[in-house]
Order: sequence, then structure tokens, then C-alpha cells
Amino acid sequence: MLDAPTSPLAFVDAIRDGLDVAMQIDPHMICYGLGVDDPKRIFGTTTGLAEKYGNGRVFDVPTSEAAMTGIAVGAALRGVRSVTVHQRLDFFLLAMDQLINSAAKWHFMFGGQRSVPIVIRLILGRGWGQGPTHSQSLHSWFAHVPGLKVVMPTNAADAKGLLLSSIFDPNPVLFLEHRWLHQAVSEVPQGDYRLPIGQARVVAPGTDITITAMSYLVPEAIRAAEMLAKHGVSCEIIDLRTIRPLDLPAVSASVQKTGRLLALDSGLPICSVASEIVAFASERHFQSLRTAPRRLTMPDHPEATSFALTRDLHPSGESIASTVSDMLALPHRFARDPKAGPHDVPGAWFKGPF
Repeated sequence: MLDAPTSPLAFVDAIRDGLDVAMQIDPHMICYGLGVDDPKRIFGTTTGLAEKYGNGRVFDVPTSEAAMTGIAVGAALRGVRSVTVHQRLDFFLLAMDQLINSAAKWHFMFGGQRSVPIVIRLILGRGWGQGPTHSQSLHSWFAHVPGLKVVMPTNAADAKGLLLSSIFDPNPVLFLEHRWLHQAVSEVPQGDYRLPIGQARVVAPGTDITITAMSYLVPEAIRAAEMLAKHGVSCEIIDLRTIRPLDLPAVSASVQKTGRLLALDSGLPICSVASEIVAFASERHFQSLRTAPRRLTMPDHPEATSFALTRDLHPSGESIASTVSDMLALPHRFARDPKAGPHDVPGAWFKGPF
């Protein structure tokens, strides 16, 4: 339905719309998790679903992440698709055995006779004193496991299109949502709109350098490109959209054109998605590279809770632009405008969710 009529929706509303469409298509699908039917409805993403489909299909569960995931695996093996929700990615770490040793491996261990079609929504993000146990972006960890797919949408249209594709994919999918994107608005196709999992998007064409990014780092990369354009630098920005599978052909085509690569990552540097992309470009396109490819990630230590200690911790438009300037041997350096407001929220307009 690429030619379907569109309407402007916030990211959270696009998620809710995608869940609604999926539950209409599949009358047996269930959606559950901690807070799914509480007053805030997972930051508004499940509003109205319990009333429309009943508490037999949309429901809260006791606090046991391992049990939640085990229910999803068992239901999938009986032909029932499910979307489970965790209000923090970090909480989901208690379910690793169910995810990795059951969901991810089932299709392989039983000769492809059965698959586990589950979607696990994980909400991540930083700011407002989230600290070391509430701010982690562990997408590269999940992507390391064969049998799992990992999706990280950036805008509302991608959120809906990739969520619907994830729900109807035969594989287990981890669907990661950044809190700072939840109120981002874009035109979203109506009805059953799906995007292919594993297909990156060129956000902005350019000629001087390729910047790969995911999730909230995409708008930061766009800000950096706007700063650099004032100095005559043309950046090509690739929104990866999915982390497993990675659209390496899209990276390949861009790097061969620009000859330079900066890989952004909202996770830690060691064994990161950025590391994988830099390794790929170095192995496949060494002759095309005009300068050594670079990574820009979180520092290799946990995030502090202190407001002061998180200043300049995360990659930002300014640090991205400064890194590109350094790679091109330009004299320009970019600093955050002190009038821009606190560094631990995306802007003065941001009212949560925290």
C-alpha cells in the first residue's frame, strides 16, 4: 500500500495504529506487557486497544520478564502471534534465556519445521537522570544472535511500516523505540502499510562523506549535515532502520560514491554496529576509501545519573559535525549553544515520557 492516503501522526500514534491494524487482520493476535492497559498505556502506544479488543487479547501481566517471554514463545508455537512490551529495554535483560535459547534457536533446532513469530517492543532512551541501568542501547548485543531480527525505526511512518512487517514476520523480532522520538510527527500511510525489514533509507544524498545512523542519531546526523553544509560539505546520511539484517549493499553503494565513512552508534564502541560497518567498508572497499573510516559512539563505560556527568556523553549534532570536519582536514569545530537548553532532553518542547 505504498500509494495509500496518508495522515500526519506522531510516532506513538503510528505504533498504536499499527497494532490496531494487525489485530484486525489477525483475530487471534495478542498484545500484553507491564502497563499495556494502565492509565498511561505505554506512553500512549496502546491507548484504546483493551477497550476495542477486550482483556483477553490486550492485557497486563505479573512482573516476570522471563515468564512474559516464555508465554510468547509457547503461544507462537501454537499459532498465536503476540506483541509483548517492556517500558525499558533494561528490564528485558531478565528474559535472555527465553529469547536466545528458545525463541532465536527454535527454527534451526527443529529443522525449520516451526518458527516463533513474536515481536518484543523495547523502549530505550536517555536523559533526566536515567543512569546506568535505565539508559542502555543494546541493539548490537541482540543483533549478534542468529535467528533474531532487530528493528530501530526513526520516524512515525517507519514505525508503523516496520512494526506491521515485524508482526507478520515468521521470526522473533526485537523492536526498539527511542523515547525521544515518540512525539516526532510524519505523514503515515493508512491501513495495512508494511516496509521491508533489512532495507535502509538514504535520508539525504551527498558526495563528500557517508554517515550511517540509527534511531535518534538520525536527526542528530541531519543537524550535523545542516551545520556542515554552511561550510560546503555534502553529507550522505543513511538511516539503517534495521540492525539485523543490516543493509550492507546500501552502505557499499554510498561509500564507493563518497570515499569516506563515519558510522554512528547509540551503543558502546566494542563489538558495535558501527564496528561492523567500519569493518565491512574496510574489507570490501579499501581502495575506494580516501581516509580511514571512523566510529562515533558512546564512551566505553556506563552512563552516570548525574546531570553534570552526562554532558557531552552522547554523540550529538555538534560532535558529529566536528568529527566530519576533522576527517576532511577542515578547521571548523562545533560547540553546543548554551542557550539551547538542558543537554539531557532533545529540546524545550519535550515534556516526556521520562
